[in-house]
Amino acid sequence: MIKEDIGFREAGKFEETRFEKIHNVIFESSQEASLMVAREIANLIQRKNELNEPCVLGLATGSSPIKVYEELVRMHKEERLSFANVVTFNLDEYYPMDENDIQSYYHFMHEHLFHHVDIHPENINIPNGQVSAEELQQYCIDYEMKIKSYGGLDFQLLGIGRTGHIGFNEPGSHVNSGTRSITLDHLTRIDAASSFLGIDNVPRKAITMGIGTVRNAKRIVLLGWGISKAGIIKKTIEGEVSSQVPATYLQEHHNTTFVLDTEASSELTRVKTPWLVKSCVWTDELKLKAVAWLSELTKKPFLKLTDKDYNDNGMSSLLTEEGTAYDLNIKMFNKMQQTITGWPGGKPNADDTYRPERSTPEKKRIIIFSPHPDDDVISMGGTFDRLVEQGHEVHVAYQTSGNIAVSNEEALKFAEISRALNPDSKVSQEIINFLKNRTGTEIDSPEVRKLKGLIRRSESFGATRYIGLSDSNVHFLDLPFYETGTVKKNNLSDADVDIMCDIIESIKPHQIYAAGDLADPHGTHKVCLDSLFEALKRLKQKDFMNDCWVWLYRGAWHEWESYQIDMAVPMSPDQVLKKRHAIFYHQSQKDGVMFQGDDSREFWVRVEDRNRLTAEKYHSLGLADYSAIEAFKRYHF
Repeated sequence: MIKEDIGFREAGKFEETRFEKIHNVIFESSQEASLMVAREIANLIQRKNELNEPCVLGLATGSSPIKVYEELVRMHKEERLSFANVVTFNLDEYYPMDENDIQSYYHFMHEHLFHHVDIHPENINIPNGQVSAEELQQYCIDYEMKIKSYGGLDFQLLGIGRTGHIGFNEPGSHVNSGTRSITLDHLTRIDAASSFLGIDNVPRKAITMGIGTVRNAKRIVLLGWGISKAGIIKKTIEGEVSSQVPATYLQEHHNTTFVLDTEASSELTRVKTPWLVKSCVWTDELKLKAVAWLSELTKKPFLKLTDKDYNDNGMSSLLTEEGTAYDLNIKMFNKMQQTITGWPGGKPNADDTYRPERSTPEKKRIIIFSPHPDDDVISMGGTFDRLVEQGHEVHVAYQTSGNIAVSNEEALKFAEISRALNPDSKVSQEIINFLKNRTGTEIDSPEVRKLKGLIRRSESFGATRYIGLSDSNVHFLDLPFYETGTVKKNNLSDADVDIMCDIIESIKPHQIYAAGDLADPHGTHKVCLDSLFEALKRLKQKDFMNDCWVWLYRGAWHEWESYQIDMAVPMSPDQVLKKRHAIFYHQSQKDGVMFQGDDSREFWVRVEDRNRLTAEKYHSLGLADYSAIEAFKRYHF
């Protein structure tokens, strides 16, 4: 079988295993992977041009292909890649949907690709979300026939939804289905809710190419980024072909490659439990990962695992290297035990040889970076409280205003209070008029955005004061990338990184805490983390950076696996309650938060459950029994 993925095997990680039924490659980052995919598309366009043939591309929308399109645009501008011979067919479109709506895929494709290259407008084909209901069936037939008139698709770019849909082919779609209208799965609409400022605004129907249409493409590349896609990626690559996971139909395609980043690949057998498929080089991290997995599988704590447990579960080579289960168990138990500390800033006058943090200096300067104005207390409220209580100089830096997450109803309430206090206020009345008369996904006015930002800011002060932090140690960075007024943000810029550098250099911290949770459904956490990493690159030569340690927490979306945890901070029942009360100060984010994701629980409930489950996992491994634990992973820069 010849696959047109030149460079994939060399650039990404690929190893055939008996578990996998679809060719896939794994890259360290989606950025690196996107460049490789864009290069394959560019090579195809150039080959077709040399043959004087049209290059027929099937294109996808969503966050996954954005970097691919950015690279194609760059190649057009800097390497003279021409799209004059390219004909495109987009996978899908919401229905009904005006092409001028900023949520339309017509708008998306022109914004990210078509406006920036020399493609002929008549060669662009995107399902029409405005076709009448009476004409819809014939329209879909005509769309299908137009694809066939070009001899089918030379290349189909895909993303994957958490239902396993490709295009909008939801569970139940037939293997031979063609272009048609379809009712969207509830989970699909939940995932789209952030882009539409709430699920109520998400269309219930769409037009999509069918599974049969996609499978007729000569070459298919599917992009999978992020930990939220890991579960469905595993089902698709390793599971049985099923209409309940439509992407599994790609197992029967002769020339398909899944291009994944490390997080999206994390549930694949060869990644999660590599000892089951090959001989392993047993690094310290892999040993801990394997023993924790075995403990969970056998439902035994570390110290009760036996030689037979290891041998029966594909880990005999580990025992050969370590000697006996007894010796290995004690080593792994001690490694986990040493992550636990009630002194996240380091314990004064203590031997810190086996502690996660240094004992000196006794009083540290600390920055807690919070992407939104509540991630600090949601994700590490107990540790935050402990750091303040133990006398460290703690600073909180809210990286974005979080204004887009305030509902119109909440903003209207505050605007009406403002008008009542000052009846002559024209600004208050303008905000009230705007909020009462706005329609659909209209962008907030600057005044409304300012009000919503002030709501988040005042809530943050309430929470930090409750924990005991001085207002002078609370910083609102308002990074420019976020301030667009829409869910779609700008790319990270030098201005964002400069702001991050300035606050780090002014405080000269011994500790930095930051959100390492990349499962955030609208990407702000990732950009905020990237801004920190870029700032650290710029500042690492500074003398004070030699004494700076970085700890990554995860938000309400996901948690570190036990083997990844470098510091575990236990919380008493009283601290759990105090953390809950701190979260409650963020009232605008309670009772129907706008960006809920697929979890209907409120954030304070999610995080309490998550902290409790982390504690239970530690206890199941044979460690002490705590009410709750907050977990951190050290980042070495």
